[in-house]
Formats: sequence, structure tokens, C-alpha cells
Amino acid sequence: MMNYQLLGRSGLRVSDLCLGTMTFGEEWGWGSNRDASRQIYDAFREAGGNFIDTANRYTEGTSEKLVGEFMQGHREEMVLATKYTLAAPGPDANAAGNHRKSMVQAVEASLKRLNTDYIDLYWMHVWDQMTPIEETMRAFDDLVRSGKVLYIGISDAPAWLVSKANMLAELRGWSRFVGLQIEYSLLERTVERELTPMAQDQDMTVLAWGPLRSGQLTGKQLDGQQIEQGSRLKSDMLKGFVEADAAEERVIREVMAVAKEMGATPAQVALAWLRYRPVPVIPIVGARKLDQFQDNLKSLDVSLTPEQLERLDKVSAVSLGFPHAFYDTEIASNFVYGGLRDRIKA
Repeated sequence: MMNYQLLGRSGLRVSDLCLGTMTFGEEWGWGSNRDASRQIYDAFREAGGNFIDTANRYTEGTSEKLVGEFMQGHREEMVLATKYTLAAPGPDANAAGNHRKSMVQAVEASLKRLNTDYIDLYWMHVWDQMTPIEETMRAFDDLVRSGKVLYIGISDAPAWLVSKANMLAELRGWSRFVGLQIEYSLLERTVERELTPMAQDQDMTVLAWGPLRSGQLTGKQLDGQQIEQGSRLKSDMLKGFVEADAAEERVIREVMAVAKEMGATPAQVALAWLRYRPVPVIPIVGARKLDQFQDNLKSLDVSLTPEQLERLDKVSAVSLGFPHAFYDTEIASNFVYGGLRDRIKA
């Protein structure tokens, strides 16, 4: 059964896994039909899950429609998260983006598809690199004050922008971001350079999308099995499907070795690893089939030993680069702490 945690600097209680619903609907050619989606949703609820993640663009709006349908009769029990920013290519210059017009139009459309009068957590989906963050944060705060949105989060944005947004919100008495959604897995740890330390400093919960790196961390590819077409297509949309290189293969094989020792699956080990990060991390878990989802749910029963964590951390480590590597040099430490670093408690 699921346990719960507080979402960032809030009192909102969310389950240790979040159900990702990008697979709800078949409009993109690789998702689940209504019945299969309902089975996955019901299995998540039965396990105690209450945290649902969707977006206005997922399967051309079908994902939101299905989630809204499935929640009927117990809407108040669910923590519903959806997103705005993205739009299909077309003639409307304001259909996409982080600006107020895009936000207002998107939230009204999402509320109708979801058949609800409020959204628990509203995400800015991707930074558009042009809208002033002051405009976005004020527009978010207006939605919160109106009661249409309860909490806000930000996805796929640089650390400096998130920090600036939260500080601006605190100074002006606006709602601040409580969640950060980023790609995070044993095969994507570059976020540990700036994003996860920022989230820890800002008391934000990290929602990890792509926690299995489009199926690569299941080990199927190295076992000679084909990764499902859906995983490939999803990866193509997001970043382009790439066969595992030598470094990634070493990571995957170590995950497989740990899984074999424990009698678990590689996917369960990869998802469990995220629970041991310094910052609170909730994996976003999605699947096209019920058995896949049930396998992922069992990651909550996997406990990694310190030795296993050390092996996984070591094989997947990335260079933190400047200035982090500079701080670790002996000469920097000697001068910054006057040669007394080992005698200063911090």
C-alpha cells in the first residue's frame, strides 16, 4: 500500500508514486484505450495512490477527458495535476507559451475536459524563454485567488528561473511553486548540478518524468527484447530515441545485477533508487498495460542497501562541473575555510 508525503512547502498530502497519464488515449498511435486506461487508474487507486498527472496536450485532450471521467464520484479524494503552455502548430501566435492569455484559455479548456471546477496542482509545462516571469507568477496567483487552482508547479525550466520566480512570489505575497517536474533517472543525473540542489533549498518536491528513460532501464534492450513502440515514439517526441551507449550500458547492467540479487525487476530497482535522493522525489509512473503498471507499483517494496546504493551511484555518476568541482579542490578549501574545514561544523 502507498504511503504519503507533503508536496513541497505545503500541507498537501500526495502518494509516493504519481500516475502519469500520457498513455491515456490512442490519438498519438501508441497509448491505451479507455478500458485499459481505466484498469491502470483503478489499480493505482486500489494501491492507495491519489496523485494524478496529465496535461492539456496529452493525446490531444483525451487524457484529461478520461481522467475527468474516472474521477467522478471521488473527485475530492484525488490530487489532480495538469499543465498548460503547449499547443499544436497552427496560425494562432498566442495559443502556446507561458503568458497570461495562454494560461487563462488553457485552464478553462482543461476544467471542461476534466469535468471539475478546480485543479489541485497547475504546472507551467515548459519555459518559453520569452514571457517575463513576473507576468506568469501574477497570473498563477490570480488563478489561485479565484479558487480554480490550489497549488502551482513548474516543469522543464532552469534553476535560476525557478529561484527568481519563488523569490518574486514571496516578496509580493503571491503563490510560490511547490513542485518541480524534471527528467530524472539513473541515466539522467545532470539535473543534480543545479536543479535538485535548488529544489532542496526551496523546499520543493521533485516529480521525476522519464524515471525508466523510455524503457531503457528495464534492461529489455540488453536482453535482446524490443522496447515497445510506444516507448520509442514517446522518446522521439521528447528527445529522440538513442540506443544505449557504452556508459549507459554499464549503468543498465549494474541495475540488472542489483535486481537479480534482490529478486526484483530492473524497473523496480531504478524507481526505488529515486527514493534515496537528498531531495524528495516522486516518480511519475505510466504504462500502457496493467501488468507493466503493477510491476512498477512493486518498486515501493524494494529497499536498497547502502552497498547497492553506492554501486548504483558510482556507475551512474556525472561530472558536476564548475563551480562544484572547483569547491572540492584542496587549494580552494584551504583558502575558503582558512585550513579549518574539518573543524567547522555546518
